[in-house]
Amino acid sequence: MSSSVNPRSTAYNDRRNGTAGAKPRLPSSRATAREKPSFSGDIVPDDSASNAPQRPNHSYRTNGYSRNTTERQISRVQSQLMTRESLHVRTKSPVKKYAVNGDDVDTRRPRSEEHGRLSSPVPATIPIPKTAKTNLPPWKPQASLIPHTTAPLASRICLPPLASLLPEPLQPPPLSQLTPHDQEAAILDDLLYVLMGFEGQYIRYDQSYNPSVEKERLDGPSFSILPGLDPSLRDLTNSVLKMATYYSAIEAFVEVQSREEFGAVNHALCASIRKLLKDYLILIAQLENQLIINDSFSLHVLHLHTLPTNHMMFQVYTLAQEIVKKNAPREDDPDESVDGFNVDDIIMQLKQDGELVPGGMSRTICKGGNVLRLLTDRLAYMCGDPAARTLLQTLLRDASRPYMTMLNEWLHHGGIKDTHAEFLIKEQKSIRREKLEEDYTDEYWEKRYTIRDPDVPPQLEAVKDKVLLAGKYLNVVRECGGVDISTEVHDVPKSFDDPRFLENINNAYSHANSSLLSLLLTTHALPARLQSMKHYFFLDHSDFFTYFLDLSASELKKPARNVNVSKLQSLLDLVLRQPGSIAAQDPFKEDVKVQMNDVGLTKFLMGVVNVRGIDQDESTDNAAEKYRTPATHASSTEEDNNMTGFEALEFKFSVPFPLSLVISSKTVLRYQILFRYLLSMRHLENLLLNSWEDHNKVLSWTHRSKGDRRLEMFKRRAWTLRSRMLVFVQQFTYYCTAEVIEPNWQRLMTKVNGHDRNNDRGPGPPPKVSRTVDELMEDHVDFLDTCLKECMLMNSKLLRVSFSRFFPPFLS
Repeated sequence: MSSSVNPRSTAYNDRRNGTAGAKPRLPSSRATAREKPSFSGDIVPDDSASNAPQRPNHSYRTNGYSRNTTERQISRVQSQLMTRESLHVRTKSPVKKYAVNGDDVDTRRPRSEEHGRLSSPVPATIPIPKTAKTNLPPWKPQASLIPHTTAPLASRICLPPLASLLPEPLQPPPLSQLTPHDQEAAILDDLLYVLMGFEGQYIRYDQSYNPSVEKERLDGPSFSILPGLDPSLRDLTNSVLKMATYYSAIEAFVEVQSREEFGAVNHALCASIRKLLKDYLILIAQLENQLIINDSFSLHVLHLHTLPTNHMMFQVYTLAQEIVKKNAPREDDPDESVDGFNVDDIIMQLKQDGELVPGGMSRTICKGGNVLRLLTDRLAYMCGDPAARTLLQTLLRDASRPYMTMLNEWLHHGGIKDTHAEFLIKEQKSIRREKLEEDYTDEYWEKRYTIRDPDVPPQLEAVKDKVLLAGKYLNVVRECGGVDISTEVHDVPKSFDDPRFLENINNAYSHANSSLLSLLLTTHALPARLQSMKHYFFLDHSDFFTYFLDLSASELKKPARNVNVSKLQSLLDLVLRQPGSIAAQDPFKEDVKVQMNDVGLTKFLMGVVNVRGIDQDESTDNAAEKYRTPATHASSTEEDNNMTGFEALEFKFSVPFPLSLVISSKTVLRYQILFRYLLSMRHLENLLLNSWEDHNKVLSWTHRSKGDRRLEMFKRRAWTLRSRMLVFVQQFTYYCTAEVIEPNWQRLMTKVNGHDRNNDRGPGPPPKVSRTVDELMEDHVDFLDTCLKECMLMNSKLLRVSFSRFFPPFLS
């Protein structure tokens, strides 16, 4: 037993109870450390840092009477401690047994002493009858390790047993038996434990709270105080206990959100919250120190010291609850999982991980841009609170750092390092560049990189299209090796609140756009490639094509299914290499191939106009099959079998990457439609010219019959009709080529070469690029759509009139 006894407490209790012979309480170590008696007659100075009222036993008188009285009290207490029959214990958790007066008694070392802390001056006088000592069940709580999770800093120690499960002999004395001063001391000691997430002697978890359930731990525990506490102390304690609820919930939130599946943004947010929790625990340690060394420290002082921290914890707790609600399973809307069903995402997950996460289709995870959106919205809502604004700005700044790292990698290198699918740009890895060599569709450009609209942070909402295009441009440049972008970019913004944030995006977009435009227009000679396509598809300078039709006329007169495509390809190669022709000097003549279409032009265009449209096609080969309707499938098959080679002939133009992004399969399909249309008019013109030759060579047409006037009138009408038809076909061909295609072509080339023309202004800094690659692609498609529309190929009524009345030989 300790020989140092607090004389102030003993004297005060004797005076309060009116008897000096009562059994004294065992002083705790915290009380011993806090209250050191002075016997030298000097005055112990009071703590001037606090305005709390002084307790009557916290001062000493310097007269001799006080000194003599104190010495007598100390000697009386020591004699009573040697002969007492009851044991004074603190009922936290029993650790060892020792004997008092020959009897075995269950007691324990105070929990605060186990952790190196000093216990509070809580009196506990528990007489244990001898008959119950031998029948007590053993109380041996043990700690164990829980399974490892993907959160690296998560606690692996099992939860401690609840205070409500303590055996009856270890329960603390009722609060109603303690004085108000002792109640306050006991509650102060309990609060220091409860504020760190543990139960106290008198402050315990509510009976409805189950700490083993993750959802309840995320919501935070509710505490209950044992009955008998003074009402004023209870009100102050309940105010402080709110902060304990916040701390426990935030600690559980950090542990859960630090798991791998919640993404880098959540991990950064949890790391920032951990810093706040560290400062919070430092505050608790400072409060404990004040409780030990400051005699005037009271529950009211504790409440005043914790008010700013309570407000801070409330803001973090509210934010955590909003994120937890976003992570809730989809129970209210069962159809939502069906509408949001994405086959591509499941296939990619199976390819990458080999398995599907249980419950992944029925649970949404708030991560990435959604977390940043919640932080931004919360910051805007609390903008009038300076403390909350500063706190949320710090959390947003720390949480946005990994997101900004992904953004800078995308803007300056065209790559995506997004292992948790939280970036605003989604990459479809199943679409690869190697597939373009077989089918040069623009699916690589349209579908490989897309925007996750629900996951876009508010800071990027206005510039998300620029962000997408900048990365797409650089990605193409990186794969083609046209520009070296492997160098690391320094001095870039690291968070959303950096003043250079928008400037960084605009500069990256301008650089990526100019790099890809230079690659297309200069390195891969896009204008020359378009000019070559004009020669072959629009029959510009078509001396070679006239020669080709003359050589292949015998083969093209056959039914389309009987035409020898290899022979036609050989004839085309021979014509293209003919010296003196315009095609002989064309560097892209090797990319032109001959193929036969199995669908008539009229039926194909009617299907395009009436069913879906050209943009829905993914390839030229299966486009016609998609446009067939069930009602006309049988009749169309018979009509297709009767097509001749002239009707089915078309050219195929091979385009390498990255030119295939501009000259895609959709644009080539439009070129082929215009080519077949012009070819039909050219062939009809040749038939009318051959008819004129027959009229001049055949004797029945040249001989004038004198006896039959009606026959002469018929011949005259036939000559007139042939002449008018020839004039119409020639005029219509002139209209399509000279008044539709050529003006639109010149406007297109002006837009394509606009960048190069700006460079001819003379010396000086290069002009700022105002055009983008996507605008160039749109201009190209608009040019072809305008030509199709003005050539009357996109109107079903005009199609019926033109092909049924003016081109009867080509009716399907």
